[in-house]
Amino acid sequence: MQQEESNQQSHHKKKFVLPKGHFLFTSESVSSGHPDKLCDFISDSVLDACLEQDPNSKVACESACKNSLVMVFGEITTHAQVPYETIVREAIKQVGYDNISKGLDYRNASVIVSLDQQSQEINQAVVGSKHEDEIGAGDQGLMIGYASDETPELMPLTHHLCNRLISRLQECRESEICPWMRPDAKVQVTVEYKREDSSFYPVRIHNVLISQQHDEKITHSEIEAELHKHVLKHVLPQKYVDEQTQYHLNPSKAFTVGGPYGDAGLTGRKIIVDTYGGWGGHGGGAFSGKDPTKVDRSAAYAARWVAKSLVASKLCKRVMIQVAYGIGISEPLSICVNSYGTQAEGLDDDDLSEIVQNHFDLRPGVIIRELKLRRPIYAKTASGGHFGRNEPEFTWEQPKNINLAAWKAHKAEQQQQNQ
Repeated sequence: MQQEESNQQSHHKKKFVLPKGHFLFTSESVSSGHPDKLCDFISDSVLDACLEQDPNSKVACESACKNSLVMVFGEITTHAQVPYETIVREAIKQVGYDNISKGLDYRNASVIVSLDQQSQEINQAVVGSKHEDEIGAGDQGLMIGYASDETPELMPLTHHLCNRLISRLQECRESEICPWMRPDAKVQVTVEYKREDSSFYPVRIHNVLISQQHDEKITHSEIEAELHKHVLKHVLPQKYVDEQTQYHLNPSKAFTVGGPYGDAGLTGRKIIVDTYGGWGGHGGGAFSGKDPTKVDRSAAYAARWVAKSLVASKLCKRVMIQVAYGIGISEPLSICVNSYGTQAEGLDDDDLSEIVQNHFDLRPGVIIRELKLRRPIYAKTASGGHFGRNEPEFTWEQPKNINLAAWKAHKAEQQQQNQ
């Protein structure tokens, strides 16, 4: 008996033994039909409806759902005439909830709308009579941007694969490649990385988990086969897959009860899914349902723009940018650059910080103008991640060219003047 227990303990300890310098990292993502993501989509659909008629709309829209009840609440100041209940029902329909057996039916859902106008005190502090470039931040807070050279999109491989799996699951459901699929789904990807000095790079995919809501007619073995054929083979790069890669496909065996019937949903509860899958940190602010004067959204987009520009310009291999703001204040209260020791030869993080401040104006009004954030583009961001995407609406994914030679020449000139 003692020998048996000893063997079990030994097996457990060896489960994740990796070569020296290797480590595992996991990210997750969820589909548009996940209750939290459904709420994000509803909130961003309301935002888009306001911006379409009034680009200067001030929107802070939250949503919640459970069973057949959907609530929309918050503060909106706009000249737009928006049929809120109609927008909510159309969003539910677009996600795919058209039958109560799936977890919700847009036709007979109970929709409660409770929206007031934005506080005049906040409006005066943020906008007042200021020039557009000088408008203040809509609230205090800190925002994080991150980029890594491990994928062409300059996203962490773990999270990039999660978002691609979610996109493929949605494609298979909407195009009826897999007609048994229902809207709710979650995925998780673990990658083995290898450290080299200050850098690291992905070696292999350690495991993949998919939980896909399904109808009652399909068996578990059929689900596994279809997910391998129609999803995994279309998404996973074969160079990272080996015979030790593990697959956990619908590990609960049955997943027919999903959506708001299986779990309550709330706007802004998937902030790590929305960003970098656990890499780089997070300031805590959610995105969906907020107009771009809310720096939780616009400055987080700008921080990604900055981080991606630094990596795309080969100034570092990966980097995290932190920017902090105060309500009503236009200039950032702080900017921090951390390249994790991967900066290009001859540079350090102080240089990168100076480069950022020379090349990017991070006042909210300027961010809004340069990234064209007053357009009704936000419903598309509510599922599949806000970063690492190539659609034209995602302007923050288009790196800014950084002229390192010009910066060095300017810095040398300043040093000569100071001598």
